[in-house]
Amino acid sequence: MSWRLSQVVDLEKCPLSSDGFRTACRRALSEDGALVMRDFMTTAALDSIRKDAVENQHSAYYTASKHNLYIAPSDPDFPPDHPRNREVLSSKGCITTDQIPADSALHCLYDAEEFRQFICAVLDEPELYEYADALSSINIHYAGEGQELGWHFDNSSFAITLMIQEAEEGGTFEYVKDVRDADSGEMNYDMAEKVLDGGIPADTLSAKAGTLVLFRGRNSMHRVTPVAGHRTRLLVVLAYNTESGISLSESARMTFYGRLG
Repeated sequence: MSWRLSQVVDLEKCPLSSDGFRTACRRALSEDGALVMRDFMTTAALDSIRKDAVENQHSAYYTASKHNLYIAPSDPDFPPDHPRNREVLSSKGCITTDQIPADSALHCLYDAEEFRQFICAVLDEPELYEYADALSSINIHYAGEGQELGWHFDNSSFAITLMIQEAEEGGTFEYVKDVRDADSGEMNYDMAEKVLDGGIPADTLSAKAGTLVLFRGRNSMHRVTPVAGHRTRLLVVLAYNTESGISLSESARMTFYGRLG
């Protein structure tokens, strides 16, 4: 099937070209640190993407690794139990852009100029570009029973996700807004430690199947709680760059995908 954007996105509920809608979305992202667009996708597109994800799950690369909040090497200037170095566990499977069928509704959405202009308007970015490598622009993440994403900060300023299938239980996205200010170098380790220890209650983000989420995770700590039950949590990540010709680093590709291309 050759998809059109109007067959992928419910443009009545989410009028991407509307100035008023863009303004409301920009305000929500600024105030909440997250923009949640429920019923973003049409039923036909959602069903098709879910079917493709299930059929291609055998190709997923699975990882289970320990990391600190910053997904960076430990800092010897701090003890191992310091929030700079404390480790958490993340585990998931992933298929990459080149493993997603060429006729998928995901490619239609990702490449659509109207969608990209909407994201630019909400983020106040002049332009967004696809990744130069063949793996990183569109990923589908798989989380089965017991799998989770530990507390962390993102290196990028924003993330775009589409929920395709929820877990039966667990798999909840939790976040604490504005824990640090990475640009100014203010790490706020005291607050980070309280979040790790459960001393600060986290906000939860409920994303039913068909929901698009735009999240600023560079300064907000976030995690996905362990999945429970037999239904795999399926999540699409749509990744753009603010500069053209950029590839995900070779070390990151090997870590997340197990290959360079």
